[in-house]
Order: sequence, then structure tokens, then C-alpha cells
Amino acid sequence: MLSDIPAPVDDRVLLDFRTADDAGVYRWESGPALVQTVDFFTPIVDDPFTYGQIAAANALSDVYAMGGTPRTALAIAAFPKDDIEPETIRAIFSGGFAKLREAGVALLGGHTVQDPEIKFGYAVTGAIDPASVLTNAGAKAGDVLFLTKPIGTGVVGTAIKFERAPETLVDQAIESMRTLNRAAADAIRTLPPEHVHACTDVTGFGLIGHGTGMAKASGVTLRIDASRIPLFEGVEALALGNRSGGLASNLEHFGLGVEVGPGVAGERTTLMYDPQTSGGLLVAVSDAGAADCETAFRRYGVPVHRIGVVETAGSGVWVRVLMSS
Repeated sequence: MLSDIPAPVDDRVLLDFRTADDAGVYRWESGPALVQTVDFFTPIVDDPFTYGQIAAANALSDVYAMGGTPRTALAIAAFPKDDIEPETIRAIFSGGFAKLREAGVALLGGHTVQDPEIKFGYAVTGAIDPASVLTNAGAKAGDVLFLTKPIGTGVVGTAIKFERAPETLVDQAIESMRTLNRAAADAIRTLPPEHVHACTDVTGFGLIGHGTGMAKASGVTLRIDASRIPLFEGVEALALGNRSGGLASNLEHFGLGVEVGPGVAGERTTLMYDPQTSGGLLVAVSDAGAADCETAFRRYGVPVHRIGVVETAGSGVWVRVLMSS
């Protein structure tokens, strides 16, 4: 879609839209480089304050996935001219601001337009050492794959719309979505850089889509153990009956590059294509550094989920999903 847009000729651009990475990176003449991203979406929960929190956490996630520290944000919002209470708008902005403040990010301003459908999010700028940028392109055969949050938020969001989601499951998903990836990023930064080879956050393209992006960019195949994928308790029972349009699109776009082994349940495969909101980080760490990575995650209060390994690229297969015995 962006093939007709000329590539930047500025050699200070370290990463741009051509890499399909989580954010762009621009190098200054001295000091840290800039990490820049933007993300916004329609409401996925009923409570406006919580919606604002989730939108902020989701937008900040791309900077954390690149190894950066978010510094400033600009709000992006769309609200209908009528049929929305000022208190609702105020709550959305308040929720987002609360999460920005938790992350130590300064809100500089923003832009709001009229639209029949509510949308909210942020453009975020962060700082990073140009020598320490994490991309999705460095995974190597033999690496261990870690995922820092459960998956299933898309299925839960769809179930919420039709009042089919149990309250306990909704609470799990909301707590995960409004949790910053800051602790995971801080834990990763404590590891020797030679051990952390690639990182991406799992959002709209689902675990399969973002895993495919890492595999293609790195020239490898990801082997994922379906039994080790963290799921929200009870989400498998809802998976087949609450598939979103984004899930179907992910399956159509990425399915041909996926090999599913025997014994992998359809519900679990479905959830691997499920588009996530404010999902966790998918990290490829050298085998030699895997134990230290687990220790670092635990020290920073991040759940440890070792979900697979990186293999030499297979012919046309970017993600191989198996079930351990």
C-alpha cells in the first residue's frame, strides 16, 4: 500500500515504514535518537476512563518494544458532534492522562475532530541510544522466544459487545491491557545486548502475525509450543464463537505461512490469530541468555512465558505451531 511513497534519503532515519517494525527511529547529531509511533482505536470496553487507560498503554507499547523510553505524547481523538456527554469525553482523556503520568510521559497537546464513531489514542515520542535499538529483524536460530502477556483480548472484546463474556474474564483482560510494558522493557535492558536479538509487541496482527513479521525480517522460522502460550482463564471456551473481523483478516493474510502440527486444538489456533490490544512483548533471546532473561523478568514482576524457539528458515513456513507431549 505504501510502495508508491518515496523512501527517505536522510541518513539520520534509522528505521521507517519500510521495515514493518513497531516504530520509526530518527538519529540526532548527538545524544539519544527519537523513537516515534502513533496508535488509536475505537472503544473496546464500556468504561470511558478504562478505555483511555488502555489506549495510552497501547500507544506507549511500541516505544517499549523498540527498547526506548517514552517521553512525550500528543492526544488524537474523534468524537461525534452529538450523543456523547462531556463527562464521557473528560473521563476518556483522564484515563489516558493517568496512564501517561504512570509512565512518566508528558502530554504536550493533541488534536480532536468530529466523527460519528469515537476514536482515541496518542502519537508518542521516545528516546533511545542509537546503538541499542531493538527491531524485529535480529532473531537467530537457537534463540528462545518469550511472551510477556496472555493473549485473547480480541475475543474478549468481541464477547463484551454481545454480553457473552464472564465478568472474571473481562477483569483479567482489562487488567492486562492497561498494564504498561515498561517493566518488561526495563528487565530486557538489564541483559547484555548480545543476548537480546529481536523484540516486537503483539497487537493487531496477533501472535501469528507479529511472529511472522519477526520471522520474515530475520530470515528464520519460529517454532511455537501451543501448550505454553499464556491465555486468559476461560477465553478458549469463547474463542470459536467470538471471532472478530480482524481475526479473519489475520488468518487470511498470514495463514499460508503457518504450519500447524497434530493435536493443536482449533480454539488455541484461533487465539493465535486473535488481534490484541496492548498485548505483551515477543522477545527472541539467545539460548545462553535465556535463564538470565527469566530471572530479570521475575525480578521486575513480569510473568515468564517461554513459548518456543527460533529455527533455521523453512521453505515457505514462517511460524510452526506444535503441541508438546
